[in-house]
Amino acid sequence: MQLEVGAIVEGKVTGITKFGAFVELPGGKTGMVHISEVSGTYVKEISDHLTDGQEVKVKVLSISPEGKISLSIKKCLEPAPRPQGGERQPPRQGRPQGARPPARNMGWNPKKQENPENMSFEDMLASFKKSSDDKMSDLKRGNEVRRARRGR
Repeated sequence: MQLEVGAIVEGKVTGITKFGAFVELPGGKTGMVHISEVSGTYVKEISDHLTDGQEVKVKVLSISPEGKISLSIKKCLEPAPRPQGGERQPPRQGRPQGARPPARNMGWNPKKQENPENMSFEDMLASFKKSSDDKMSDLKRGNEVRRARRGR
């Protein structure tokens, strides 16, 4: 039997390693299923999903010029059914759709200050300088904390 990329065939698991499983295919050829292609979920131990001698359905992903055959069990599994038009999906967690995330304080906020029309230029400049100095000291303090964590 001639194997081609994309074909789905039945095979028999002949060996299990830490990184994958070897599957004997029709025609006496052997291919490998990488651990990432065993299941649609995280696989820590292949032996939890496959056993020696188990019959499995595999999809041929690629055939290298050297004759190495890459297989996937995951691609043969049926995808989870999607909700149709009348069915409702479970509600999403978190903020309501269309709601904006809370605003972050990104700097000088004139609303916190007096009305600028009532302030002189020198008062506005002094207020800006004070908030700028506060920000710079916060940044320096943060850098010192990061350096201390690194052991410098």
